[in-house]
Amino acid sequence: MISNLREFKMRSQKNKAQDFRGLHHGKRILILPNAWDVPSARVFENEGFPAVATSSAGLMVSLGYPDGEVIGRNEFVSAVERIAKVLSVPLSVDIVAGFGKTTEEVVATVKAILRAGGIGINIEDFAHSTKKLFPAERQVENVKAIRRLGDTVGVPLVINARTDALRFASGDEEAKFEEAVRRASAYRDAGADCVYPMGLTEAVSIKRFVKELDFPVNVMVRKGLPPVSSLERLGVARVSFGPSASYAAMGLLKRASKEVLEKGTYQNLVDGAIAFDELNSLATPRQGS
Repeated sequence: MISNLREFKMRSQKNKAQDFRGLHHGKRILILPNAWDVPSARVFENEGFPAVATSSAGLMVSLGYPDGEVIGRNEFVSAVERIAKVLSVPLSVDIVAGFGKTTEEVVATVKAILRAGGIGINIEDFAHSTKKLFPAERQVENVKAIRRLGDTVGVPLVINARTDALRFASGDEEAKFEEAVRRASAYRDAGADCVYPMGLTEAVSIKRFVKELDFPVNVMVRKGLPPVSSLERLGVARVSFGPSASYAAMGLLKRASKEVLEKGTYQNLVDGAIAFDELNSLATPRQGS
């Protein structure tokens, strides 16, 4: 019985992973929201997004940790599992740099994410503690090993390989751009499904990057990013929220707090708010899922 249950779960993950991979090659751009807990993930699913991802910053701060790898692996994976259990759509997980100094440790993290119900990962090539890039060769080995893991367990795990070369590489802006292209190309060739040049927001640069890679490229919502329709024309395959939804939610709480304290009114708390029954329903899977 347990074996059959495991086989069923693995088939389900395989199907979700295949669906998620296909979304990176569709006619329309993939808009991927990043949740930080169970209710935010359920809201995104209920509103119609075909997949959900986690936000490392949003999730970790919600648990009392700064973004990065200060949180322990077990507590992190436990939070991911809580989210995965209530979703029927694919869940991709931001694993920061993989919670490991060696490729073996990174693979152990990805195994835990698979067991928790994730079918995709986002992995970075820099250390939050030092703000320095890892050698590209190290990240290539990580991507290759993660790809082998997916092949071994029979789940076509979707790898989104992020590079922070645009922020932390040496040299001027052109040198940083060229290093981002070099790293993204290496990660593509190592088996990634999508590459993510963190910090790319200008239309001209986005178009150039997409053309140089000729491969699915992810950009993140932030000030100055062109609208979705423009990103589609530029050839972008995926646009993720990143922590922007967390920022927006906390911004609403700040505005509501200021209004109540300074004006004694409650418009920010009640306008557009959901009701108790809807809030309560976010703790469980959707009926029929």
